[in-house]
Amino acid sequence: MDLRQMEVVVAVAEEGGFTAAAQRLHVVQSAVSSTVRALERELGTPLFDRTTHRVSLTSAGEAFVPAARATLRAAEQARSAVDAARGQLRGRVTIGTMQGVWADLHRPLAALRAEHPGVVVRLRQGAVTDIRQALREGTVDLAVVALDRQQQRGLATRLLAREEMVLVSAPGRVLGGAAPDGRVTLAEAARLPLVDFTPGWAIRLAVDRAFRAAVVERESTFEVNDIVAASELVRADLGVCVMPISIADRFPDLHKHRFDRYAPSWKVMVVQPRGEAPPAVAALLRHMA
Repeated sequence: MDLRQMEVVVAVAEEGGFTAAAQRLHVVQSAVSSTVRALERELGTPLFDRTTHRVSLTSAGEAFVPAARATLRAAEQARSAVDAARGQLRGRVTIGTMQGVWADLHRPLAALRAEHPGVVVRLRQGAVTDIRQALREGTVDLAVVALDRQQQRGLATRLLAREEMVLVSAPGRVLGGAAPDGRVTLAEAARLPLVDFTPGWAIRLAVDRAFRAAVVERESTFEVNDIVAASELVRADLGVCVMPISIADRFPDLHKHRFDRYAPSWKVMVVQPRGEAPPAVAALLRHMA
């Protein structure tokens, strides 16, 4: 058994098929299939159940993949340690992030590239629940996300920013119950057609939490998984949307209304597994204020 075989099996498991794994590894599909078969013969058991429509891990595969990931991470750390001793930092950093916080990452990434051009950075965007699971599985090295206190358990966190959310409406829309200063209540927002983000998004979790705290029930008119799509629905006056003010500021033509009480908020933080970070990850963390 060697590292390449482990890398191939992990790729098939993560991509959900042999063709996608081959594309990721830049090899032909037959090479991926033969590598997996050879390892299965060596282990004496199949790692995947193969059908015409899908590929899934067997119980043996479920046990093998986390151990293979850990071995691959250890090998990468060993290479990085040698490179660091030679004054050449290399390696790969996989960052998990949510929609809405990407714009805040360009400065530390630019600084890392200038300092260590040999470090390769991969960005993985997804719902906060998926990113948290990826951190625990080791498929993401660190993340810039908003987690509540319970979601932070077992992870090392550092606060980057805390901000309130606002209600965004179309240009020219007059909110009937708004105060003279433009503030609204959650009850008033609930009476309007609402553009919500899908369950699992950090924004949605914060908004749900705020409405529960205010004891206000609401129904979503639209559910979207894209910030631009939400802004377009609002711009067309098909609904209003609650979003962090830093995101709302990216759409200056839309009107922003602050909440008078129970304003939803989120904390954006850098999150990583506990323990010593690999050299490439540590180098990036130094640039994240």
